[in-house]
Amino acid sequence: MQMKDIPFGTTDWESIKKVEYKGESGSAFWRTKQCATIRVRMVEYTAGYKADHWCQKGHILLCLEGELYTELENGEVHLLKAGMSYEVADNTMAHRSYTSVGAKLFIVD
Repeated sequence: MQMKDIPFGTTDWESIKKVEYKGESGSAFWRTKQCATIRVRMVEYTAGYKADHWCQKGHILLCLEGELYTELENGEVHLLKAGMSYEVADNTMAHRSYTSVGAKLFIVD
């Protein structure tokens, strides 16, 4: 990832409209800011959320609140708690997430 053509700026995430994305169960609410070719998001998953697809996109993801399980296509499951992150490159490891208690995430991709 090369970050270029992004001027200095600050973001009030509460001022960015939430967009709902339904999962297999529960919902994800995204607040998204596009910074040139980099997408930056604040994402909140409701309790009981489970993704409805396997994702191939690379992310740098920081769990701010709650707990998030990320399942890899090979069967591995990883638990993130507040203060933990994961990093994965595009098209390297299909993954999907779920949470029983809800989670708030900061994601760069």
